[in-house]
Amino acid sequence: MANLATPGALAELVRVRRKDFGLNQSDLADLAGVSARFVYDLERGKPTVAMDKVLAVTKCLGIVLTLEVGLSV
Repeated sequence: MANLATPGALAELVRVRRKDFGLNQSDLADLAGVSARFVYDLERGKPTVAMDKVLAVTKCLGIVLTLEVGLSV
């Protein structure tokens, strides 16, 4: 299980999984129903991406995101 505490960490995971599946960014975009530009931005760690699109991409790659709620001081 990976700790995705930063946009960059998610970006790296998405990029690695996409390559593991032998997909280019355009192929992944088509599968997820998003633009190739969105996949590009996501893989670059852009901090302001739409969550619904992130979930569509990660679903195509078999990535399950979970949210852990905790207190931070």
